[in-house]
Amino acid sequence: MAEVSGRAKELGTENAFVVLAEVNGLLRQGRDIVSFCIGQPDFPTPVNIQDAAVQAIRSGKHGYTPSAGILELRQAVAASMGRLRGLEIDPDEVVVAAGAKPFIGYTIMTVTDHGAGDEVIYPNPGFPIYESQIKAMGAVPVPLQLRESRAFNFDPQELAAKITPRTKLVILNSPHNPTGGLISRRDMEEIAAVLRQHEHVWIFADEIYARLVYDGEFCSIAAMPGMRSRTIIADGASKTWAMTGWRLGFAANRTLAPYFTNWVTNTESCASQISQWAGVEALNGPQDEAERMRGIFHERRDLIVSLLNEVPGITCQSPGGAFYVWPNVTGACELVGARDSEEFRSRLLYEAGVAVLADIHFGPRVLGEGQHIRFSYAASNDAIRNGVQRIADFIARNRV
Repeated sequence: MAEVSGRAKELGTENAFVVLAEVNGLLRQGRDIVSFCIGQPDFPTPVNIQDAAVQAIRSGKHGYTPSAGILELRQAVAASMGRLRGLEIDPDEVVVAAGAKPFIGYTIMTVTDHGAGDEVIYPNPGFPIYESQIKAMGAVPVPLQLRESRAFNFDPQELAAKITPRTKLVILNSPHNPTGGLISRRDMEEIAAVLRQHEHVWIFADEIYARLVYDGEFCSIAAMPGMRSRTIIADGASKTWAMTGWRLGFAANRTLAPYFTNWVTNTESCASQISQWAGVEALNGPQDEAERMRGIFHERRDLIVSLLNEVPGITCQSPGGAFYVWPNVTGACELVGARDSEEFRSRLLYEAGVAVLADIHFGPRVLGEGQHIRFSYAASNDAIRNGVQRIADFIARNRV
C-alpha cells in the first residue's frame, strides 16, 4: 500500500484553526460561544483598499506578475519598511508572497540543509509554525524560553548559551504571538551584541505586528549596527490593515531575495495581482483607518487586562503590542480542579461557552512558569466583558 512520508506525518499545525473548527462545530449545534481563539482583526478591510482591488479587477489586472511581486508594491514596501525601522531599503531587496507565513519556510529552506543537523533557535512559547517548519525542513529545533518575569522575553545570555557552530538561524518575533510581549531597545541591543559574535547565524525578524505597539517603541534587530545584512525582515498586510484573507506578505534581505523569488516561482508562482494592487493602496494611501484600528486594539487591551486581573486565580500582564494577552491561570486551574491549562481551556469552551487557546498550543510548557492561556482581543468590548464574566462565573460555581 502506498504511504505518506514521515515528514508529512510529523508536520504540525496551527491550533488556532483546530480550535476554531471545534468552535464552529458547537455553533452549528446552536451553542452560544464567545470566541477569543483566532488572531485576526475583526474589522473590515478599509474601503479605499477595497476600492483599489475593484479597480484592479475592472482594469484587467488578472494575470501573473513577476514572482517577486509588482514593482509598485515592492517600492511601497521598501519605503514603508524603511520609514518604520530607520533604514534605506531598496525595492530589489523586497519579495512579495501570499502572506508573510511562507517566508518562514522559505528562509529555513534557504539557510539550512535537510538532515544535516543544522539548528534553528526560536521563541517558546511561539507561533507554532516556527517549530513545525523547522522540523518539516529537516533542521533541528532549539527552543528559547520566554519568561513571565521578563515580560515574556528571553534572557540574551540564554540565547548566547544556545548558539553552537551548527546554529544557522535565530527567529525573533516582536511584538510577539502569543504573549504580546515587546522586545525593548535595551534587550535588542544585547541580543545584537550576542549575535555579532556569531557571523555564521542568520536572523529572521518576524515583525508582522510592528505597527501594533501600545507601550514603549518598536525596535527592529535590522536597525542594530552590523545586523542588517544578516536579517530577513518579514512583514505583511494582514494585521495592520485587516487583510488576513487577502494573503499578502513581504520580506526584505538583499542576499536572500533572489532565493526567495525562486521559492515563490516553485510554489505559488506569485501573489494575487489583485491583492498586490490593494497592498499598494494600503501602504501608500491614507492611514486613518489603520490608526483608528490600532487605537481600538489599545483600548481593548486595557479593558481585557483590567477585567482578567479581577478574576480569582488569574493574573495578567499588560502586553506591549499585537492583540493578545497571555494570563497566568495556575490559580484558576487549582480553584476548579483542572489538572492543567488544556483541561481548563476545554472546560471553558464546553461549560462556559468561552473559546481560548492553551499554552501547549504554542510549544512545550516552560518549566516553572505555571499555566497560561491565550486570548485574542480582536473582539468587541461587549464580547470581552461577556467572555471574562463567563469565566469568572465558571470559576465561582466550580470551586473544589
